[in-house]
Amino acid sequence: MTTHEGIKPLQPGPAHGVATSWTHAPYPALVADEAGGIVQVNDAAATLFPGAVPGALLDDTVPGWLADAHRGLARRGGGDGVPGRTVSGRHGPLVLEAHPTVGVDGGVVWWLTDDTDRLLAERALRHEQERTAFLAQASTQLLASLNVRRCMEVAVELAAEHLADAAVLVAPPNGRHHPLAGCVAGQAPEHRMIRVDPAEVPGLSEALQGFPPVPSRWIDPASLPPWAVPDGFEGRAGSVVVTPLPGHGVPAGALILLRHGDRAAFDAAEEVFAGLFAARAGAALSAARLYTEQARITATLMADLLPPALTQIRGVEFAGGYRPSQDTERIGGDFYDVHPATEEGQETLAVLGDVCGKGLEAAVLTGKIRNTLQALLPMTGDHEHVLRLLNRALLSSRHSRFATLALASVVRRGGKVRLRLTSAGHPPPLIVRHTGEVEQADTSGTLIGALPHVRATTAHVELAPGETCLLYTDGITEGRGGPLGDVMLGERRLSATLAECAGMPAEAVVERVQMLATEWVGGNPHDDMALLAITAPNRAQLTAVDGRTPGRYTA
Repeated sequence: MTTHEGIKPLQPGPAHGVATSWTHAPYPALVADEAGGIVQVNDAAATLFPGAVPGALLDDTVPGWLADAHRGLARRGGGDGVPGRTVSGRHGPLVLEAHPTVGVDGGVVWWLTDDTDRLLAERALRHEQERTAFLAQASTQLLASLNVRRCMEVAVELAAEHLADAAVLVAPPNGRHHPLAGCVAGQAPEHRMIRVDPAEVPGLSEALQGFPPVPSRWIDPASLPPWAVPDGFEGRAGSVVVTPLPGHGVPAGALILLRHGDRAAFDAAEEVFAGLFAARAGAALSAARLYTEQARITATLMADLLPPALTQIRGVEFAGGYRPSQDTERIGGDFYDVHPATEEGQETLAVLGDVCGKGLEAAVLTGKIRNTLQALLPMTGDHEHVLRLLNRALLSSRHSRFATLALASVVRRGGKVRLRLTSAGHPPPLIVRHTGEVEQADTSGTLIGALPHVRATTAHVELAPGETCLLYTDGITEGRGGPLGDVMLGERRLSATLAECAGMPAEAVVERVQMLATEWVGGNPHDDMALLAITAPNRAQLTAVDGRTPGRYTA
């Protein structure tokens, strides 16, 4: 019998049991000579390879990959008993690893281990890692947009590509119609708004109510209505999954997954994974809908807080400008309003104010002041009385902020405009005469919302055609900038600029002052800025002479 280094012939005596104990080892082992003949096998190897008996050839009894590996080792000649390179391959359903040790005579001892469970575990681990990575990627893509339509598109695109061959997302009803998004793998998603009967798809009604999904084997793909199959899905559906999209407190919809008939049906693990994806898609959709609803509510509430668009009212030009302290904000503590007279000859009330503070909190008090003044319009014949009532309302509120105001009651008499101007802790309005002279209205008073009693004096001003009264907040004059970046614009520079605006329309005056303030502060921090221009037009409205000719201007 051929022997090699490390394998000794069996000897009689006490050592015989130790030398033969390897034959009962739990791992298959066999010894083959240089020519590929089997010399010895243990019990485990004989069970694994029934034809492997001493004298048989490896080519006839073991898998080809093992026989080839043996020939490669034998061709290189004798070894030193050190284990060689491990090889592996399949044997029926098993995956085996073979560990060789080459003897000096070219014979090889092969120890084999069953590696099937380890490889299956590694494959399962890779599969779970891929699924986890997909769910993380899906969450990122789903949450990348707070647009409901785009979120629905992303959900069906991901589902069609990674979970099935096609997907349909059914959103909660909007009135009598359901928004639907469908997608076939590799194609662009589609949107529809149609009337559907969820009861036509087994489990869909329950999914839209947030109940757990029904098993896919309960759903007959042939019974699906046409609306549940996206356009472009060719052939017949062989397997269908319907899973709910959980939302924040209420269901966000349901997801229908379709797989072609030539593919394997959804198994239980895939249905569970579809539910994990649906949970992320539902959370993203719910967040998008919540944001959309909040944005709609915010826009509705903000509509009453934004400065109004102004034009000519009762023969008087009005123009306003507003710049919040932060470029990212639309509202703040400065405001202006114009309440047109209901009848010819009555006064129009113009208001410009500055609430202590900035941002949303100041804007809330701004809204309260504007609404209160709206209610006090019938009393605006007495500015001081209106200010007292407004002061009382602010003191009784939960706000601890105060405000300054400038009131202007405006009426046109012939070609001139008459104003009653009252300042309550606010910079006095500036009057720009047609000559370029700038005057300060003789009015003063205490601020609103801070003291139990307020006082104010009212100035009476008359504007000739082309003359303007400018109401402004201190954000204009106190804006810091200039060459050194720390100098206030001040009333002197403002008056000098206004002098250049003599005869200009109200809108041009506002634009010129805003340009001055913007250039002065540059990129420096600044307070809210608001201004309101009231101008007597240079000429009256065009009137017809005899009903047929174009007409003429009358002063």
